[in-house]
Amino acid sequence: MKKICLLNDIPDREARTFSYDDNYSMLVYRNGDNIYAYINSCPHAGVPLEWNADHFMSMDGLLLQCGTHGAQFEPPTGKCVYGPCKGAHLHKIDTKIVDKTIYRV
Repeated sequence: MKKICLLNDIPDREARTFSYDDNYSMLVYRNGDNIYAYINSCPHAGVPLEWNADHFMSMDGLLLQCGTHGAQFEPPTGKCVYGPCKGAHLHKIDTKIVDKTIYRV
């Protein structure tokens, strides 16, 4: 397992960017004690999702949104529910929380 961050490093119902590999970063979304992690790459254009550093959320704060073309994704599933890649999914990264620390597994 590789440590990502502490659970409290991510504000509730927001996402943050973390290193993944030489080609991609990952985004980790937190909802209470649940987290969802994905490769930070829009399935439509292959670009990072965030508007600015660590700004992923739609205007209503409910969905992850691609800042390039406006595609919107459900945080728990990574499914695109609006936009040019509707029906596609973000690539999920397996994670685990141990003692309030988030790990990539």
